[in-house]
Amino acid sequence: MSKRAVITTLSALLAAAAALTTAAPAGATPGSGGPLTDVRISRHFNLTEHQTPENIALLPDGSAYVTFAAARQVARIAPDGAIRILATLPAPADGGVNTPVLKFALTTGIVRTADGTLYVLYATGTSDLTGLWRLRPGQEPRRIAALPADGLPNGLALDERGKRFYITDSVLGTVWTVPTAGGTPTAWSTAPELASTGFLGANGAKLHNGALWVSNLDLGTLLRIPVLPGNRAGTPQIKASGLVGIDDFAFTGHGNQVLAALNGPNQVVRVRPDGTSATVLDAADGLQGPTSIALRRDNVYVLSAAYNTSTDPNLLRARLSTRR
Repeated sequence: MSKRAVITTLSALLAAAAALTTAAPAGATPGSGGPLTDVRISRHFNLTEHQTPENIALLPDGSAYVTFAAARQVARIAPDGAIRILATLPAPADGGVNTPVLKFALTTGIVRTADGTLYVLYATGTSDLTGLWRLRPGQEPRRIAALPADGLPNGLALDERGKRFYITDSVLGTVWTVPTAGGTPTAWSTAPELASTGFLGANGAKLHNGALWVSNLDLGTLLRIPVLPGNRAGTPQIKASGLVGIDDFAFTGHGNQVLAALNGPNQVVRVRPDGTSATVLDAADGLQGPTSIALRRDNVYVLSAAYNTSTDPNLLRARLSTRR
């Protein structure tokens, strides 16, 4: 599928999803400086090269590993903005047109382990490629776990102590677990709170204080799923709602406070532990349909893929004020 077709298709789908409601997040208040300072665009990406950034993993030196969804790539962004493509995953024989909902093959969630190994999710709509891929320094990418071709693996979280991954499937409404060594995935949760309503359901995934937190884009919710003894899934708890188009999110380090990317509304919101939220970034700051957020200490990284705007995919950086 061509770049223009990819962007046009996804833009239409995201616009339709956002049109389900145009209201602000429940309890939201407009941003007024908020907790973020020194906001700036640190890197503009090239849409003609399919550089639609989807997910991010940070390094101690300020570099970032990024998945370019439509390009099927994994890249490293240096602190000065220089881009190095580390891998391009193999294209499916059908070009990706059978990828559920989105109709193009895409790289999604990414995590990095302490030894420098990268793990990336890939959705293609084909049984030979869809799944969890491993990229070790100096080696070619290798699939280590197959996932259902009729699903769309999206969010990826690593439990280093338990030596397992948690993977959200946005189409099948499932959280899978896979050993870090790879192997057969296990359905960890298929709770109805994970389901989509026609576009994408379970999306971002983060482990935090004994639970897996998951966003649901269609439902606009942020869920907390307790991790029970024996790695059993507890009953999902809705911690925030009304978060229209919520994609990925990150914890700020202040308890259960979260920064969340709202893709369709083109906002980043701060979600407080009581579930209320406030807009802290929007189009005026340079957002172009934010897809993911990461923090290292007080440094905030926000990726925008420009799926809706088809204008300026970028990496925005800011600082989180500890006084807010």
